[in-house]
Amino acid sequence: MNDRAWIFCPVCGNKTRLRIRGDTKLKNFPLLCPKCKQETLINVKQLNMSVIKETDAKTQNFAMG
Repeated sequence: MNDRAWIFCPVCGNKTRLRIRGDTKLKNFPLLCPKCKQETLINVKQLNMSVIKETDAKTQNFAMG
């Protein structure tokens, strides 16, 4: 049974240096691609990867106080 897979970069599509198993769970994991040097937050559950969309930090307003 083949329950292992490589994680591919969601930006450029190249293989990263990470390999996951069927029982791997990742939440808010910062995936860094060695080729395009882009960092992407991902979630992984049961060999399914989903990309977490984040807004740009410069456009966020925080109420302090």
